[in-house]
Amino acid sequence: MTHRKRGQMSESVAMGLLLALTGGFLDAYTYVARGRVFANAQTGNIVLLGMNLADRNFSAALSYLIPIVAFVAGVAMAEVIRHHNRWEALHWRQITVLFEIVTLTVCAFLPPTHNWLVTSLVSFVCALQAESFRTIAGSTLATTMCTGNLRTATELLSLGLLRRDRAECRRSRIYYLVILAFLAGAVLGDALTRRFDALASLFCAGFLLLGFFIMFFKEER
Repeated sequence: MTHRKRGQMSESVAMGLLLALTGGFLDAYTYVARGRVFANAQTGNIVLLGMNLADRNFSAALSYLIPIVAFVAGVAMAEVIRHHNRWEALHWRQITVLFEIVTLTVCAFLPPTHNWLVTSLVSFVCALQAESFRTIAGSTLATTMCTGNLRTATELLSLGLLRRDRAECRRSRIYYLVILAFLAGAVLGDALTRRFDALASLFCAGFLLLGFFIMFFKEER
């Protein structure tokens, strides 16, 4: 009888696709309902922070500094949870997902006057997710942004075709699937946010709740 290795479900393709769907949804959510900003990646915020500092527009600079600090706090929080988890019944990644669920539920009920806080909280959530889920099916990728995934996917596909290496082509498929899931999340996020406005973040909380329960299972490899 053949025994299959059972892996951590938090690193499965199914979990990666669900997280990427959430990542795309959150970008659409903050853009449509929370001041037309993208809260997942911080490159743009850093550039705008520098531009406003150069113009001595310190109040505007602060609005870009806050989500950057929130992102840094999210990464730090993920590492604290990872190294200090004492709950044997829960994987440390499940605890970070619980933090995400609670935070996004709070965001749903904050008024437009607190959009700056919502975008900061979403930055915090995305940092938790980016730091906690960095490996999917043995490949290092991101579920809250696409630039690195697109580069790696194309590199693997190109090398796979040039070397006639099916394994590299298969790895590239995982990256492209995650990118498509992110795109699907953006489409769904746009549609649901236009209909439910701020409350749409509850859908993301629901996706993550599903992911929380998925992680109780083990993946057969």
